[in-house]
Amino acid sequence: MDAFITHSEQETEALGSRLAQQCTAGTVVAFFGGLGMGKTAFVRGMARVLSPSAHVSSPTFALVNDYGGTPPLVHFDMYRITGWEDLEVTGFFDYQQQGAILAVEWSENVEAALPEDAVRITFRRLSETEREITVEGVAL
Repeated sequence: MDAFITHSEQETEALGSRLAQQCTAGTVVAFFGGLGMGKTAFVRGMARVLSPSAHVSSPTFALVNDYGGTPPLVHFDMYRITGWEDLEVTGFFDYQQQGAILAVEWSENVEAALPEDAVRITFRRLSETEREITVEGVAL
């Protein structure tokens, strides 16, 4: 496990870009942490590498954003997911079988569905701008 301290949204995005360089088809990146912690900023950094023309936004209302790329980067918000049926409706399993790179916010709500080899990213607020970000499953 690696731990990083970021002091700005830009530093969080840069860490996401570093992780993206190690992602391959089928990688599942599971994010853990509360509101406003930087999860979407991290995904924005991933998209900078994996799908540079993508406009990244939180998939809060859409539940899923497909940013394209080869393989595609697919961004999920599982905040309102309460069961397997809800999860299936998002296309989570279909995208996974197709070899997309999955970025999954609010993974706490779907932990039983995450593959064993999922990369786990946990956010902890240290101050208004500082975050401790731990990364498990890959070395950065």
